[in-house]
Amino acid sequence: MRKFGLKTTISAPLAFALTILLSAGTLAATAAAQDDKAAGSKSAAPSAQAKDAPAKDAAAKDATGAQAYSGMYTFLKEGEFVQLTVEDDGHITGFISRFGDGNSDTGAFLDQFFKNAKLDGNKLSFTTDLVHGVSFDFKGTVARGEGKNPGDEAYFVLQGTLVENTSDVNKKVTSHSQDVAFKMFPEEASSDSAAKK
Repeated sequence: MRKFGLKTTISAPLAFALTILLSAGTLAATAAAQDDKAAGSKSAAPSAQAKDAPAKDAAAKDATGAQAYSGMYTFLKEGEFVQLTVEDDGHITGFISRFGDGNSDTGAFLDQFFKNAKLDGNKLSFTTDLVHGVSFDFKGTVARGEGKNPGDEAYFVLQGTLVENTSDVNKKVTSHSQDVAFKMFPEEASSDSAAKK
C-alpha cells in the first residue's frame, strides 16, 4: 500500500506540474499564433497600400507631367492662339482666341471656350462652344517639337486634325477638316499675351 500511496503522491504533483506546463505551453503557442496573425495582417496592410501607392503616384506623376503641356499655341492665322491648361487633377480647360471672319464680326477677336476636352497620355481632343455660327473639333496629340528646352518656342506641338463646323441661318452645318500643327509659344510671349488679355 505504501508503494501505491507513494505512486499516488508522486504522480499527483507530476500530473499537476504537467498540467501547468501544458497549459503554459498552450497559452504561449496561442499568444505566438495571435502575434503572428497580427504581424501578418499588419504586413499585409502596408503591402495592399503599397500596391495602391504606385498607381496613385503614377496618376499624380502623369498629371504633373501633363501640366507641362499647359500654355499658348499658335492657331490658324497670325495673332490667333489656342490656350491649353492642364489642371492638377488632369482636367483640361482652354479656349481658342481668333479673328472673326463672318459678315458681322470680321476682324473682331472671338474667344471660343472648350465645351469638352480630354487628355489621355499625350492624346488630346477638344470641342469648342459655338460662337457666331462656328465651332471647332480637334483630335490629335501633344508631341515634342523642335524647341530644345522647356519654355522655348515649339517645345510642344499640337498635331492632329482640326474640323471647323459652320452653321448657316437655316442651321445647316458645313464641316471643313484639315491637318494642323500648332506650335507652343515661347514662355515670354505667353506671359505677355496673358497680361494683355
